[in-house]
Amino acid sequence: MTKIDTIGRRQRATLPRHARVRVGKREVSDPAEAWAVIDAARIAHVGFVADERPMVIPMLHARIGRKLYIHGAKATRIVKGVEERAPVCLTVTLLDGIVVARSAFHHSMNYRSVVVHAQARHVVNAVEKEAALVALTNRLLPGRWDEVRQMTAKEFNATGVLALDVEQVTMKRRDGPPVDDEEDYNLPIWAGVISLAETVTGIAADEDLAEDVPAPPSVVRSTTRPR
Repeated sequence: MTKIDTIGRRQRATLPRHARVRVGKREVSDPAEAWAVIDAARIAHVGFVADERPMVIPMLHARIGRKLYIHGAKATRIVKGVEERAPVCLTVTLLDGIVVARSAFHHSMNYRSVVVHAQARHVVNAVEKEAALVALTNRLLPGRWDEVRQMTAKEFNATGVLALDVEQVTMKRRDGPPVDDEEDYNLPIWAGVISLAETVTGIAADEDLAEDVPAPPSVVRSTTRPR
């Protein structure tokens, strides 16, 4: 198992092909930045092989230290398909802006993306499984686990949790203005960056909710915290 972390230019030649970054100038070598992107992303796309075919599924993810967790009903393909251990690839992307250039060729996106290669395993220890479910619930809304009723034994047993033992993390980022051809800079064509950000657009209570039940702290905070 290779060590998580940063990939310098001198090291790149010795890494397995999947761990190399194609565009070196967009490589980010600080592991803390990669973990921050993983923590900020709402959805991860998880790639695996099932029935000898590649599959990619969008999933909720959570991190505890340097370990990632995903979950689903025990009958789902990814949970059911993992035997003792299985290789997976998890990717996340944050879009920060649309880069508008003077030519169509140089249009781009400002983004931060992370690719994680890991070995997936079933979480069978009840303490680890509960900690993972707490982390996954709180990834949706921080503090939500403490606001809801306790999970029943039936629900707990029906939920499969996979731990991703991380082998390698790589990150790429593009930021800044468009980069046009030198001869195009004097053209009277608008160029720049349209910044993007995730935001809460509204909160609607369940129509079956009693009128005297207030929005809990986790929901209230979701409207004010930065994205």
